[in-house]
Amino acid sequence: MEVTVYPGKVAGSVRIPGSKSHTIRALVLATLAEGRSRIGRPLYSEDTKACLEACRAFGGVITESGGDWIVSGTGGKLNPPPDVIDVANSGTTLLILLGAASLFPGWSVFTGDEQIRRRPVGPLVNALNDLGAEAFTTRENGCPPVVLRGPLSGGSTRIACPTSQYLTSLLISCPLARGDSDIEVTELNERPYVEMTLDWLDRAGIEYTRSGWRRFRIRGNQRYPAFERDIPGDYSSATFFLCAAAVTGSRLTLAGLDRNDCQGDREVLTILERMGCSIEEEADGITITGKPLRGGSFDLNNIPDALPALAVTACFAEGATELRNVPQARLKETDRIAVMREELSKMGADIQERPDGLLIRNSALKGGKVAGHSDHRVVMALAVAGLGAGGPVTIETAETAAVTFPEFFPTLQGIREA
Repeated sequence: MEVTVYPGKVAGSVRIPGSKSHTIRALVLATLAEGRSRIGRPLYSEDTKACLEACRAFGGVITESGGDWIVSGTGGKLNPPPDVIDVANSGTTLLILLGAASLFPGWSVFTGDEQIRRRPVGPLVNALNDLGAEAFTTRENGCPPVVLRGPLSGGSTRIACPTSQYLTSLLISCPLARGDSDIEVTELNERPYVEMTLDWLDRAGIEYTRSGWRRFRIRGNQRYPAFERDIPGDYSSATFFLCAAAVTGSRLTLAGLDRNDCQGDREVLTILERMGCSIEEEADGITITGKPLRGGSFDLNNIPDALPALAVTACFAEGATELRNVPQARLKETDRIAVMREELSKMGADIQERPDGLLIRNSALKGGKVAGHSDHRVVMALAVAGLGAGGPVTIETAETAAVTFPEFFPTLQGIREA
């Protein structure tokens, strides 16, 4: 599907949908829990739908009630799935559920779309094998499809985590292992997402100890209790609207955001303030006022999902902007460093690719046709570029915005000034 975005300012307010990261953690933990859990205001998107269906396949009973999800959990006793688990485009679902599926002795098979089948899972597969599971990739290339079975017995493992989701998977599954687990982490990107996972474990009363970010020791034979929790708004999705206001010099209110939540992409607010925007806290969110932007050097290691939108924003900033220390952005749905350089170059951007990021100078973007590469965050970032470009921008594979934000384009249209 192609969508054309026309230049123009934005105004008014927009309600940000629930966090994908929180929603998927909530679904998995509720499925593993004993009893009946309520997930309030969850995100319903292609990614969370994939997780919901996978949790059902493992025995979770999930119903909808007034917009909430009610989950009757398995008490940690998952059922062998009746078929292959297809996670579609959801890497978070794949990696977190690989750990969960290692808890019982039956076989599980995981696959996904073409992008998922290119994403590396080898370090997590090796760690699960160290901890007593039996897991392998069918093509012996460290990428899905993955076949595995448990039970997870505990023990020790050493793992490099270029994506935080490897560690999140182990942290969620190891409390239900038969014995204690010791995890040594030799590399860790995206630490705020691990903080989010630890917050969920703390709320559940899970016992663990840690030495900074390098070692985690988790007691086995624990249980997850049922819970009730509302899902906060998604800062990753909010980033596109924040950047839309920034590049067009607009004033926009974003509702549904919790400034105290542990989501890493809150850091985008600080970055945009450093670039010149004004940020005001509101009772139910924040208001941003776009002002003349200036460049700078920004470390995105904790917030790789923000790279596409900030790359667009940097094109409108005076001077040079360096987006750095984010090599893991190459391991997402696409190589987002290469893809953003490619597509923004088509629009006239002065942009250079680096091994760990991008160098971007003030550019007069022009309209035209660009490729979304079937990557939801690239698609939404290019829509932001279209608002500030010199002419209309037509984006291919625009339908993939639904992976995390099904109503993105109608919402964007609703706040665009005529």
